[in-house]
Amino acid sequence: MKLAGREAESYFAKPGAERTGLLIYGADAMRVALKRQQALAALLGPGAEEEMRLTRLAGAELRKDPAQVLDAIKAVGFFPGPRAVFVEGATDANTPAILAALQDWEPGDAQIIVTAGQLKATSKLRKAFEGHKNAFAAGLYDDPPSRAEIERTLSEAGISAVPGDCMAVLTDLAGDLGPGDFAQTIEKLALYKHGDDSPLSLDDIAACAPRSTEAALDDVLNVVAEARSGEIGPLIRRLQAQGTNAVSLCIGATRHFRTLYAAASDPGGAAAGVGRLRPPIYGKRRDRILRQAQSWGPHKLETALTVLTDTDLLLRSAGQTAPAMAVMERALIRLAMLGRSR
Repeated sequence: MKLAGREAESYFAKPGAERTGLLIYGADAMRVALKRQQALAALLGPGAEEEMRLTRLAGAELRKDPAQVLDAIKAVGFFPGPRAVFVEGATDANTPAILAALQDWEPGDAQIIVTAGQLKATSKLRKAFEGHKNAFAAGLYDDPPSRAEIERTLSEAGISAVPGDCMAVLTDLAGDLGPGDFAQTIEKLALYKHGDDSPLSLDDIAACAPRSTEAALDDVLNVVAEARSGEIGPLIRRLQAQGTNAVSLCIGATRHFRTLYAAASDPGGAAAGVGRLRPPIYGKRRDRILRQAQSWGPHKLETALTVLTDTDLLLRSAGQTAPAMAVMERALIRLAMLGRSR
């Protein structure tokens, strides 16, 4: 059976002990790992590793010995309590071994928990779980975490008194950071507030959140695409201090403007084009990409890509004598000015 949205989140928090198995798949390995950890902890309780109630198998190993999964779910443990067999990094090549275990599973056997990368709708492994009457498949995508997910993460970290303004900031932070970075930020907050029963404050969050002074590549590209030429220089200096070189910046800029061009040149309009982007874009980033694509239009984006191609060739030229980052900065300022033009 297929799980999605709130139904999946609810099941991760309280998986059914009587179920045969669970497949968690998605392109973001960290997001998949966090949900797998949550599901296993809720299913097995504390001490599962020490009591040998959890068996770990690598998907690559099953090719050599496909019977490992079936043997593991049938094995009788020394300690009472629920048991699970965790198969990490499975692919469609592992489907025969996992399918055999699903078919031979009986009440009292260990539950089969499988993680995988991005799986197509035609995936045999995905179909094995979605078509099973007593097993589940849950796909994870790059959607920002819901309010319920954020509240659960805070609760598990022991942070309960969260005013509305702090929750709003944490919600924005969860949307901007990856799941692993956000989880680490909450862990820092929990340590920072250890022994302090006062409500969470904005200063607490500012002390523990990733430093905003560190310029990311996306910051520069968004500044350029939004024609804010006056902000380019300082961000370039910060990127340079972090070790980013001109060629890497040019490649990143080309990728960003190709994304905008793909959206803007779609016959159905920019909104339809953004919806067709692969991998899909969600949340605030989707809205930002849409605004940029609509602002530039396909003709100006063609010119922008020409500028970036010429700059890339210049940076890689053996006869280039000017400082590479200065050449790249000039190109980005030129693009920002182009973005302002009518």
